[in-house]
Amino acid sequence: MKTPLLSTLLEREHEEIDGGIEEYADGLSSGGTDSAPLLRAMAALRRHIYLEEEFIFPTLRTAGLMMPVFVMLREHGEIWDAMASLDVQLAADADSQTMDDACRDLLTRLDAHNSKEEPIIYPRADADLTDEATSRLRDFLDVGAMPEGWRCEKATR
Repeated sequence: MKTPLLSTLLEREHEEIDGGIEEYADGLSSGGTDSAPLLRAMAALRRHIYLEEEFIFPTLRTAGLMMPVFVMLREHGEIWDAMASLDVQLAADADSQTMDDACRDLLTRLDAHNSKEEPIIYPRADADLTDEATSRLRDFLDVGAMPEGWRCEKATR
């Protein structure tokens, strides 16, 4: 059995994250109140941002992708802040329209971000990460956890 490329695994995480946010938002329109899909998706998204910033971006910076990495970091900060806002709204038991709007905003941000990251960053990760770095990232994808209290580089919240 052929081992999937890192890009394939990372894109799969994007799909799962988007799916959890969509599941929650779709549930709101039918009167649902189960926040578990959204909470799982945001935890996975935070972990996903962590692995990119800690495992992938340092190598790509040294490989000459400073500007694309800078854009990804800036967008990570915006996405992180959007999730922080969603956390506040969940805790305040915001109305379903407010939550739906916030989820749709996050999905729009993710779509714009992923449409750049998947064709530019991920193929370079497949090509530029050393075998050792690839192995460490694969191990993390399987069982790794984001360190407690970690925040993305450009987060303001």
